Amino acid sequence: MFSKKAVTLMIVLATSLSLLLSACGPKTPVSLPPPAAGTTAPVATEAPAQPKKVVTLIFTQEPDTLNLHYTNMWFSAILQQLWNRWAWEYDENNNPFPVLVTEMPSVENGGLSADGTILTLSLRDDIVWSDGEPITADDFVFTWEMANAPTNTVASAYPYSEAVSVEAPDPQTVVVTFAEPFAPWLYFFHGILPKHVLQPIFDAEGTLDNADWNTNPTVGAGPFDFAEWESGSYLRFVRNDNYWGDKPKVDEIFIRIVPDDASQIAALTAGDGDVGIFIAYPDIPTLEGAGINVVKVFSGYNEGWYFNMGQNGHPALQDVLVRQALAYGTDRFIINQDLLLGKTVPAATFWDDSPWADPTLMAYPYDQQMANNLLDQAGWVDSNSDGTRDKDGVELILRYGTTTREIRKDTQAVIQQQLAEIGVGIELYNYESDLFFDTFGNGGPVATGKYDIAEWSDLPGGFPDPDTAYWRCAEIPSDDSPQGVNWEFICDQELEDLFALQSTQVDTAARIETFHQISRIIFEKVYWLGIWQDPDIWAVGSRLANVKLSGVTPFFNAAEWDINP
Repeated sequence: MFSKKAVTLMIVLATSLSLLLSACGPKTPVSLPPPAAGTTAPVATEAPAQPKKVVTLIFTQEPDTLNLHYTNMWFSAILQQLWNRWAWEYDENNNPFPVLVTEMPSVENGGLSADGTILTLSLRDDIVWSDGEPITADDFVFTWEMANAPTNTVASAYPYSEAVSVEAPDPQTVVVTFAEPFAPWLYFFHGILPKHVLQPIFDAEGTLDNADWNTNPTVGAGPFDFAEWESGSYLRFVRNDNYWGDKPKVDEIFIRIVPDDASQIAALTAGDGDVGIFIAYPDIPTLEGAGINVVKVFSGYNEGWYFNMGQNGHPALQDVLVRQALAYGTDRFIINQDLLLGKTVPAATFWDDSPWADPTLMAYPYDQQMANNLLDQAGWVDSNSDGTRDKDGVELILRYGTTTREIRKDTQAVIQQQLAEIGVGIELYNYESDLFFDTFGNGGPVATGKYDIAEWSDLPGGFPDPDTAYWRCAEIPSDDSPQGVNWEFICDQELEDLFALQSTQVDTAARIETFHQISRIIFEKVYWLGIWQDPDIWAVGSRLANVKLSGVTPFFNAAEWDINP
C-alpha cells in the first residue's frame, strides 16, 4: 500500500540501524587492568549494576499509530497489550479472560441480561493508569463517546455505534444498553482511552484526530510505558513502575523496524532479535535450521482479494461472471505449493477453519476454460486482437495493489501471468503498509478506491467472534462520512439483512447457520477471494522464556516474559 529503495540507500540504512542498535542495547562490561604493584585496589561500595533485560522484536512494517481507534494495521493493534490493557483479553487458546474487569460478563453472574440487551461490567478497584490516576467507568464511557463522535475520523465507529447508551452508575460499574440483543459484545472495549488526558484535548480542538497521544501516549494501562518512537527505525517500551498487575520481568521491549522479510530473517539468525513477527512460509526452513522455534498460532486471518465495486472501480467488476472468471483463472493452489512450500492452502471463505464457515464450500478450482467461457458470456472479448479482452471500448486491465511484502509481490507476478493467459491485463501497484492501510479521511489508496483488486490478510473484527463490518452498507466511507471500513463499496441488501440478523442472535446454533448463509453469498458472488489461509507464524529465539502467544491479543502475557540465564 511501496517503492524499492536503491541498494546504496539500503546499505546506509543497514549501517545506521546497526550503529543505532549498538547505542541502544546493553553495554558490554569493560575489563580494567589489575592495580599496579604496591597499590591497593579500591573497595567496592555497592554491587555493580545488573545489565538491563531487553527483549528485541523485529517488525517488517511500521505501525501507523498507537491509538487502536485510528488504525487498520495488525502491527499497530498487536502492541496494545504492552502498554494499554483491554477489558478482557485472550489466552494462548484464544479463550477470553478478565483483565480490567473482575469477571467475564454472563447471564449467570448478571453481567449479561437474559434478553441480551444490557451488558454490565464490574471493574477491578486496583487498576490505574501509568501516571497513577485510577481507571474508572468514566474512561469506558469516554471511549464510547469518542468512537461515536462525528468530529473524530476513527477507522470505524463499529461496534460502539451499536450501543444506545454507555453509563457509569459508579466508578467500578459500566452499563452498556443495546436497542436489541447484540451477540458480538466481546468486540467492545478494546483500547480504553484515558479521559483525564484526552478530554481536555477534545474540548479544546473538537477532535482527537491530531492528538499527540495517538503516537506518543503519555499514559497507558499496561506493564510497559511507551518511551520513544524513532520513525523508520525503532520503538521502545520500558517497565511501568505503576503497573497494577504483576510487575514485568524484563526492563524493556525494543522494536526494531526493518525494510523487508530478508532483513528480519538475517537479524533473527544472527541473534540480533528475540521475536520475529509475520514470518513468511518460505523463511521457515532457514529459521528452524538456525535453531529458532517457529510457532503457528490460529488467529482467524486469511489472505485474500478485495474487489472495488464502487464508482472508481473497473466496470467489469460489477459483473459476477467476471469476478467468478477471475477466481477460476488464478491457480492459487500452485501459489500455495510453490511460493508457500505447501504449508498452507487456499482459503475458501473469510471464516475458514472456524464453525462460522459453511463446510460445504471449497476453494474455486483452477479452470482456464471455465474462466474463458465466463468472460465470453459476460461480453468481454478481444475485439482488437491486442491480447487483452475489451467491451464497449474499455480494455479489461485491472489495477492490482498490495503492500511491499515479498511474498505478495511474488504472488502478484504469478497471477499477472496467469490472468494474461485468459486476456485480462494486470497493472501492479505496491505501497508501504502505513499508506496502504490508511483511512479514507487520510486518503488511503484502498479506502478511497484507487484500485480494482487489493490483497491483504485480515480477520473478523471481533475475532474469535465472527462479526465484521467489512460488507455493511453503513460502513461505506464518503467525503461526508469518512469513517468506515467497507472499502469494496458493496451494499448488498440480502447480505446486509443477514449481518444485521446475526448480531442479534444469542442462540449460537442459529447464528452459525446465518453465517453459513453469509459465507455462501460472499463465495458465490465472489465479494472476497481467498488466496491462502494465514495463521500467524512467529519466530521465538532460545534466549526468551515464558512466551505464550495468542491469535487475538498476542502479547497478553508480556509481563511474564523473561530472559534465560
